[in-house]
Parts: sequence; structure tokens; C-alpha cells
Amino acid sequence: MSLVTHLTYVLPHRALSSLARRLAYSDHPRLSAWLIDTVTRKFGVDLTEAAQPDARHYRTFNSFFTRELRPGARAVDPDPQTLVMPADGRISQCGPIEAGRIFQAKGQSFTAEQLLGDARAAEPFLHGLFATVYLSPKDYHRVHMPWTGTLRETVHVPGRLFSVGPAAVARVPGLFARNERLVCHFDTSFGPMAVVMVGALLVSGVETVWSGEEIPHYGDSITTKDYRGAGITLERFSEMARFNYGSTVIVLLPQGVAELEPALCAEAGVQLGQRLARLKA
Repeated sequence: MSLVTHLTYVLPHRALSSLARRLAYSDHPRLSAWLIDTVTRKFGVDLTEAAQPDARHYRTFNSFFTRELRPGARAVDPDPQTLVMPADGRISQCGPIEAGRIFQAKGQSFTAEQLLGDARAAEPFLHGLFATVYLSPKDYHRVHMPWTGTLRETVHVPGRLFSVGPAAVARVPGLFARNERLVCHFDTSFGPMAVVMVGALLVSGVETVWSGEEIPHYGDSITTKDYRGAGITLERFSEMARFNYGSTVIVLLPQGVAELEPALCAEAGVQLGQRLARLKA
């Protein structure tokens, strides 16, 4: 086990993430400028894709990190029968869910029930499909809808805040089902769809377009919000949520409704709007 991975077991996750949150929201000009410049240089952030390409425009590091893309920076797959990639990043893993188990990395997996925090909610996905997309610090950090859906409920599942970098994913058992996360359940034309926003070390918040901050503070019990009848319908490719730092998004689809794009594989770089899967006839 690497030193970094070992440290993820013993570091005070919540304290570090709370500190990172205070730094990210600080409007101290020198601190914000230094954080933005450091991340831009270290990770090669392409600000020409941003709606506001001037780094000096951003008053806080978080406003820079959750920056909006300029119009036309991402294109949606033209086939209306395709589900689209929800975010920029890299495929961690994707493929079939085998008897309820979701592949994480060599020798590691977790169950749909563990990820969603509910056995009944996991039932439609026991033999379905999944795609796990890792967002690095340089990526666009807003998550969009793979397919048009009406929000049914959200489930905030508290947990740890392990790093979601490749080394930790390969070595921490059931990592994505152990980290704090926000599960978003949608009803669609083909049935249920789950989009899971997974937190990570130094990731201290998730915001949604329908209610703002969903994980501003840490909790110790599962919190469910029922949106049935609220009429919150989001179109394919429209923004649904954002991370207040980088992390991972997991899409779950039920059995028999779609086929994943054959070219997708672990470690493949992906962009918002490209083809994730295609509905079966």
C-alpha cells in the first residue's frame, strides 16, 4: 500500500475537508489568486473553454473551480437515442452490473445496495449497467443529465472521505460505497436512472440545480428527500449538479434498456456530451 493510500485511512477526513472548504470560499484576494494560479499551472487547466477565461475574475477558489463553460465548448451527441456522458473526466470503470455487484478495480467491487444505501432502490439495477467517471482537478466540475428525467428523490448517504485517485481506488475496498455521496433517483422514459455524486478527500460539498447545497455539513444518518409531484424534470445534457471540488459521478441504468458505447474502457478520457450508451430499439 502506498504512503498516500495508507494516510487516507488515518487522516482526519472531515477536519481536512472543512478546512479545504473555508479556503475554497475565502474571498481574500491574495489567497484566492494563489490557489487558482497553483491549480491552473499544476494541472494544466484550459481557461479558454470557460465562459469567463480571465482567472482574475474569480473572487474565490470555489467560483473558479465550479466555473461555467462558454457556449459551444461541449457538443451533445447528435443521435437522439443516446445517453450522454454526464461530465468531463476519465472512465474509472464501466460495464455490466453482475448480480448486483459493481466493479471498482482489480480485486475490488461493491454492491448496488451498498452504493445507493437501499436494497429496494437497488433492485432495478441488479443486472443493469454502470459507468464511473472520475473528475480530476483540471476538469469542468458541473454534472449534466445523461438522459431526460424527472427527479423522484435524493438520498444523502454519510460516510468517509477517502481520496478517489487511482491508487486509492485500486486499494481501498468498496471505496465509492464508503465515501459520503448524494444519490439522485430519476424516472425516465425507459425506467429508473440513478446518478450518484461521490464525495472525496477535500471535497466538502455538492450543489444541485433544484435545491442548492445538498452536502454543506456532515451528517451521521441517511437523509432522504422526496420530490414526487414536484415536477422537477431535467432535459438530456442540461446541468443537474456540481462538485465544490473534484470527485466522481456514477450512472446506473436498469437491465436491458441500453448498450454502453463499445469504445469506452477504463482510463479513457471523456467529455461531457459524448456518447455514453444507446437505447435499445
